[in-house]
Amino acid sequence: MGGGEMKYIREAFESNWIAPLGPNVEAFEKELEKFLDNEKYVTAVSSGTAAIHLALVLLGIGGGDEVICPSFTFVASANPVVYQGATLVFVDSEPESWNMSPVLLEQAVNDRMRITGHLPKAIIVVHLYGMPAMMDGIMEVAGRYGIPVVEDSAEALGAEYDGKLCGTFGNYGIFSFNGNKMITTGGGGALISPTEKDKRRALFYATQAKEPFPYYQHEHVGYNYRMSNVSAGIGCGQMEVVHEHIRHHRRLAALYQELLADVKGISVHGNPTPKHDSNYWLNAILIDPEITGTDCVEIHRHLESEGIESRPLWKPLHLQPVFKDMPCYVNGISENLFAKGLCLPSGPWVSEPDLVRIVNEIRKCIRK
Repeated sequence: MGGGEMKYIREAFESNWIAPLGPNVEAFEKELEKFLDNEKYVTAVSSGTAAIHLALVLLGIGGGDEVICPSFTFVASANPVVYQGATLVFVDSEPESWNMSPVLLEQAVNDRMRITGHLPKAIIVVHLYGMPAMMDGIMEVAGRYGIPVVEDSAEALGAEYDGKLCGTFGNYGIFSFNGNKMITTGGGGALISPTEKDKRRALFYATQAKEPFPYYQHEHVGYNYRMSNVSAGIGCGQMEVVHEHIRHHRRLAALYQELLADVKGISVHGNPTPKHDSNYWLNAILIDPEITGTDCVEIHRHLESEGIESRPLWKPLHLQPVFKDMPCYVNGISENLFAKGLCLPSGPWVSEPDLVRIVNEIRKCIRK
């Protein structure tokens, strides 16, 4: 927390605006729009997952449709497709940003047209760990085939590709404000829309699709997805420190890269091209066991024994039992990343002395 959050929470209680909605919600949305240079319209919702779901609803995704999604991502990127009764089509990563491969994406689009006779109805692209995807290639493919893009920027608030903020490339963008994200509302998210009309439609579906009658009239299925005034108050306080949080994550990334630069067999995930400017929401490393004499499992266990939390990279969704029947287009990249990768502490609570200690403990595991 930045320290200013309680001011907004206190105002919510004193004004008796707890939930739903309230002045903090509108203020938080306006602050996010300002952060995005007022290019887009923001709807604050209950989670990033809810924002993805609303985007699919607004795009008319339903049964019989196919939606392309990266395999190397958290399951929340994919679940809303299933909510809508559509079929997931998984596409593997490219090795530089670790995000969706534009080459495999185009192969998948052409193959789905050949098999089904129809284009996929949408493409979900994810900026994993705050690292922007190769948006030039992805948007070129999407534009050439006329496929809408939903940009999952849950982990990428403040990250940029070619000078443009993540979350503003697609037809819709989403952010997450879960407790572990760049800023938090305790739990929440935002849908980024291109027009005010789209925002009004999102609000309609997010508030149970209630028609403008003096009584309760419902002609569409709606959802209870709006953010509370208290949660939005936390968000308003967080927006006062968002730039400092982003700077801190980038400082930690630079220090990880500096301190591990001489360790053979360990590479720190960094900006792969001059166009990339990650927010480094999570710092991740790859360990080559043939060079280091150790692997990510052993390093994870050693760090845990020293009271240091680390996590494996995401298990690819095409390997998840729940999605075993979904079509996938793979090249082995995400499986290799899962086998060799580890996420390291990266949050605002991590000090530079903490990071030095973490790196020293990693070095203790190297046997070659």
